[in-house]
Amino acid sequence: MYSLPSMIDHTLLKPDSTIEQVTALSEEAKEYKFASVCINPFMVPTAYSILKDTEVKVCTVIGFPLGATLTDVKEFETKLAVDNGAAEIDMVINIGALKSGEDNKVRKDIEAVVQAAKDNALVKVIIETVLLTEAEKEKACLLAVEAGADFVKTSTGFAGGGATLEDVKLMKRTVGDHAEVKASGGVKDEQTALAMIEAGAQRIGTSSGVAIVSGHSGSSDY
Repeated sequence: MYSLPSMIDHTLLKPDSTIEQVTALSEEAKEYKFASVCINPFMVPTAYSILKDTEVKVCTVIGFPLGATLTDVKEFETKLAVDNGAAEIDMVINIGALKSGEDNKVRKDIEAVVQAAKDNALVKVIIETVLLTEAEKEKACLLAVEAGADFVKTSTGFAGGGATLEDVKLMKRTVGDHAEVKASGGVKDEQTALAMIEAGAQRIGTSSGVAIVSGHSGSSDY
């Protein structure tokens, strides 16, 4: 039997999020025993200072939200994030490279982040499902597995759309036991969260974590 709070990445990725808001987010994560807080890189030291002596991990995003950053930049950004206290890395794939058939570049992009995080942080790969065909979703998941990623993740929340049960099932079917799946985007209540878990998600990314575990409906999607 799983604990729902321990599967939630308590998320605040808005561009105007403040240190005060991230502090409050981190305190909520401590109280409800969420898996992590997922925040922008600038905020990692703030969250780490609050959570370093708890089981709640600090998660941050790399190449976010477009995924079009140069690989060397993603690698360097990952190293800085880990140095600042991040234990989980949610990176965005190079979506344009994937859609151009540049599979090797996509794989190497992910590999660079995995190596930069090696032994210090797990890596979740955001494939941005809303922008991909079914075949591209499968390919993205397979490339992430080949590159050594720990998770594949549905969405950034910035491209429109979010997690769907169909996408979660497809992603889990594709990665099998080689990686786990994170459903992110539009999960605002307990019923939806549980449905995503039933479909194969091992982690839920949401800004509505408190509402979900309290049995209410959240007010925002991401």
